[in-house]
Amino acid sequence: MGSMNHAGMSFHIEVYSEIVCPWCYVGKRRLEKALALLEPAARPNVGWRPFELNPTMPAAGMDRKTYLEAKFGSLQRVESTLAQVREAGKQSGIAFAFERMTRVPNTFDSHRLVWLAEQHGRQEQVVEAFFRGYFEEGIDLSDRDALAALAEAGGLEGRLIAKCLESDEGVKAVRDEERKGLQLGIRGVPYFHRDGLAGLSGAQPPAVMAEWLRQKAGEQAPA
Repeated sequence: MGSMNHAGMSFHIEVYSEIVCPWCYVGKRRLEKALALLEPAARPNVGWRPFELNPTMPAAGMDRKTYLEAKFGSLQRVESTLAQVREAGKQSGIAFAFERMTRVPNTFDSHRLVWLAEQHGRQEQVVEAFFRGYFEEGIDLSDRDALAALAEAGGLEGRLIAKCLESDEGVKAVRDEERKGLQLGIRGVPYFHRDGLAGLSGAQPPAVMAEWLRQKAGEQAPA
């Protein structure tokens, strides 16, 4: 198969995701596998964009059991859903530790730090640290100290993190990015966007993602 772009040229994809969405974590792993299927010269730059599943979540978050019962109606339904996610995670090398997670956080600050990390070339590492911290270690992302420690583990400087969290830095940028996602018609995540192509929704298998990435922009543009 030919390269999806001309030699020496690169392109960009944007991944709309939510830090507390387990399928977004699975989607990240599947994207990594998809990129590995491509020729090195044909691999895109990847940017991570915000999508809040619970934009009205209290700043301190809420009890996870209470939240899940309200969303799914019963813990039995929760367990069957989580079983599917666990299996998908296992196949992607993710050890979901749902039993360690006690709270569902407000994720706006985490999205601000993901935005900040992009400005300093550490976005992928910070996204990885947040996913791993929340889903595998059960860290409460509503706890700013814990959130800051994860961002620092992702390579973002402590002083930059503190300055952002103690101010309104990134608030407008994240709101603008969220608005752009809604204007694109995104209602669920993960969602993979590339100018000129129909978007790819959901944590698709790596082969499907790779085929989508191989398409030339403009050839599969939405009507």
